[in-house]
Amino acid sequence: MKILIVEDDEFITEALRLVLTQQHYAVETANDGEAAWELIQVFAYDLILLDVKLPRLDGISLCRRLRSRGYQMPILLITGQDSSHDRVVGLDAGADDYLVKPFDRDELVARVRALLRRGDITSAPVLEWGKLRLDPSSCEVTYDRQLIHLTPKEYALLELFLRNSRRVYSCSAILDHLWSFDKTPGEEAVRTQIKGLRQKLKAVGANDLIETVYGIGYRLKPLEAESTLAVEIGKQTQQQTLFAIAGVWHQFKERVSQQVTLLERAIIALLQEKLTDELRATAEYEAHTLAGSLGTFGLGEGSRIAKRIERIFQGNQAIRHETAGHLCQLVTALRQEIQRPEAEVVTTRQEDTSPLLLIIDSDRLLTEELASTARQQGIPTAVANSVITAREAIYRDNPQIVLLDIAISPTIEESLQLIAKLHAQTPSVTVLVYTARDSLGDRLAVAKHGGRYFFQKSTPPAQVIDKVSQVLQSSDRTVAKVMVVDDDPQILATVRSLLEPWGMKVITLADPRCFWETLASAIPDLLILDIKMPHISGIELCQVVRNDPLWGSLPIVFLTAYKDTDAVNQVFGAGADDFVSKPIVGPELVTRIVNRWERIKLLRNLAETDPLTGVSNRQKAIQEFETLLKQGKADDQFLSLAIIRLNSLQQINLRHGYATGDNVLRRIGQLLQQFFHDEAIVCRWAGAEFMVGMYETSRSDGKERLSVVQETLHQEFVADSNEFQLDFIIGFAHCPEDGTDLQSLYLAATTALAPMKLAATSA
Repeated sequence: MKILIVEDDEFITEALRLVLTQQHYAVETANDGEAAWELIQVFAYDLILLDVKLPRLDGISLCRRLRSRGYQMPILLITGQDSSHDRVVGLDAGADDYLVKPFDRDELVARVRALLRRGDITSAPVLEWGKLRLDPSSCEVTYDRQLIHLTPKEYALLELFLRNSRRVYSCSAILDHLWSFDKTPGEEAVRTQIKGLRQKLKAVGANDLIETVYGIGYRLKPLEAESTLAVEIGKQTQQQTLFAIAGVWHQFKERVSQQVTLLERAIIALLQEKLTDELRATAEYEAHTLAGSLGTFGLGEGSRIAKRIERIFQGNQAIRHETAGHLCQLVTALRQEIQRPEAEVVTTRQEDTSPLLLIIDSDRLLTEELASTARQQGIPTAVANSVITAREAIYRDNPQIVLLDIAISPTIEESLQLIAKLHAQTPSVTVLVYTARDSLGDRLAVAKHGGRYFFQKSTPPAQVIDKVSQVLQSSDRTVAKVMVVDDDPQILATVRSLLEPWGMKVITLADPRCFWETLASAIPDLLILDIKMPHISGIELCQVVRNDPLWGSLPIVFLTAYKDTDAVNQVFGAGADDFVSKPIVGPELVTRIVNRWERIKLLRNLAETDPLTGVSNRQKAIQEFETLLKQGKADDQFLSLAIIRLNSLQQINLRHGYATGDNVLRRIGQLLQQFFHDEAIVCRWAGAEFMVGMYETSRSDGKERLSVVQETLHQEFVADSNEFQLDFIIGFAHCPEDGTDLQSLYLAATTALAPMKLAATSA
C-alpha cells in the first residue's frame, strides 16, 4: 500500500516515514500542497497524510480540490491546533479523519489501518484467502496456523493481492503500488519478490497460491469454489481471442505474402545495384509493418526477423555487399516462417451462437412457445428448466436478458438472489419476471432485488417477447468507443477483432491525414495510435490532441514496435497515457484497454453521481432530461416527471442526528434505483427532494408506477418504523399536457405535491 505524506516540516516528515515504513507501507513525501497535487495527478496513492498549514497551497484547499476532482482515497489531516472549529473545517473539506500533533505512534498506525480498511468496504481487519491469514495489526502472516516470515516487500506484495483478491496486477502496477517513485527499480525486482514469496508459501504447503496470467501479470489463484467458473471463463475468453486472431490471419495472409515478395524484389535490386531510394524506403516500411504484426499471429520469430531487416534498410548509408548476402538469408527465413503450418492451425472463426435471451421456467411447453416466438423475431434463445442449469447457462453464454419464473425455485428467496446477482453483474443483465404469482409483496421484492418488468402468466407469450425485443433494442451494450489510427490494415483488423467481443465499438482509420474529421465525427472515449505512419506520425497527432481544449483529456494509448528508452520517453513526453508493444499480445491489449475504460467510467460516475445517495446528481439529471425531451418530441413519445420529497428530514436530523438523516436519504436512493433501474432517470434534485423521469410512459402508467413506489416507501419507512416519523409528499406531471420543457414540468409537479396516500405513521 502506498502513502503520500504532505508535510513541510522535515523532522516530522522523516518521523512519519520511519513509522510507516516499519509497517511495510511504501511512502512518498511532498513539502507543499502544489507539489503534492502534481504527484497525486501522476501516481495512485492508497492514503494521504496531509498537514493543514502548508506553503503554496494549504492542506484544507488541497483536500477540497481533491474531492471536487473526484479523488476518493482516504485523507488523514495532521495539525498542531486542537480546536473543534479546525476539525469541523477539515472534515467538511472532505477529510476522513483528524490527528493532532504531537501524536502517539500507535494511534497513528491504528488510524492509518482503519482508513485503509474503510477505503475498501469489503476488507476485514484480518485478510483471509482460504487457509492464508494476514493480520495488518500485528503484521503476522500464517497459513494453516503456521507462521510465515516475510520481508517487508513480500509482506506488502501479499497484502496488495489479498486486498484486491480478484484483480490481475502487471509488474508496472506492482511497482507503482509498492515502491516510491524516486526508488522504483526495474520489473525484474517484482519477479524476484514474486519468486521469494512463492517459495515461502510453498514451504508451508500453500502451493501455487499466486498464479501468472500470461501476457498480463499476477493474481491470487481462485479458491476451489471459484476455480471451475474462472477456468471456464478463461477458456472461453482465450478461445474467443484465438478465433478472432485466426480470422484476421486468414483475411490478410495473402497480403503478408505480398509484403515479403516486395522485400525479395528489393533484395534482387540491391544485388543488381539497382535499388532506388523509393524502393528502399518502401522495403523499410513493409519490414516495419511485419515486425509489428507477425508476432500477434504466433509468428514471434517472424517479427524478430522483420525487425532485423528493417534496421538494415534504415538510414541513407549504402548497404555493403556482405550485408546484402545476410539480408538475402533473412528474407528467405522470413518467407519460410510465414509458410509454417502452425500459422494456420485455426483458420476460421466459429459463428457466435451465444443467446441474447435465456428463458428460465420449468413449464416445457410454455418455454418452447416462448423460444419459438423469440427466434422468429431473430432473437437467439436458450432455455433452462431449473435454477442449476440456469446458473450454468448464465456463466457459459452471458445472455443479455433473462425471462424468469420466480416460482421455479423451492423458495422465492433463491430466485430473488439470482435476480440480484444478475443485476449486480457488469454489464448488468436485465431480468423480466413471467410468473403465475401476483401478490404486491412479490412485485415489491422483485423490484427491490433488481427485476425490471413483472408479467403474469396470463399475458400472451407474443406480448412478452415483444417487450423483450424492445428492451434489447433500447439497451446499449457498447462499453466504449475506441478510435484506432494505424496505417497497417492487419493491425486495425486485429484490434477490432479483439475489442469488439468485449462490447466496444471500434472506429478504425488508416490515413492519419483524415484524423481530425474522424475524431470529431466519432467522438471516441479512448484513442489508440501507431507511432510511425506516413505523412503524420502518432506523436504529432498526440500533441495535436493534447493542445486542444476540448480533446485534451482524451486517454491515448500507443501501439509501437519500438521499445527503446528514447521511444518510450518520446511517447510519454507527447502526452500518452500508456503504450502496448507490437507484436500485440491479445490478452494484454484487452486488459489494458478495459482497465483504462473502467477508470474513465469511474471518474465520470464520480462527477455525475450524488455521493450520499448514489443516484444521479442535479447537473447530470438536467442533461438527461433535456435529451429525453428532445427524443420524445422527435419520436412523439410520452414523458412523465415525478417529485418525491421527504418533508421530515430536518426533524430527523435535529432529533436523531445527521448520520441518521443521511442513512434515510441513502436508503431512499437505493430503493428508487432498485425500482426504476435504467428505464428512468433518478436523481437527487436538492436536499431531501428526489426527481424521477419516466420515458414512454402514459399518464395512467406513470401514476400506477408511482403508487407502487409509495407502497415501497411506506413499507420500508412507515409501517416498520418504531423510531421516528417520516412524512413523504409526491408530485406528478406529464408531457405535453402539463408542460413541454423541464422548468414547466417541474413547476407543475411541485404544484401537485401532496401527502402520500398511504401515510400512516407510527409515533
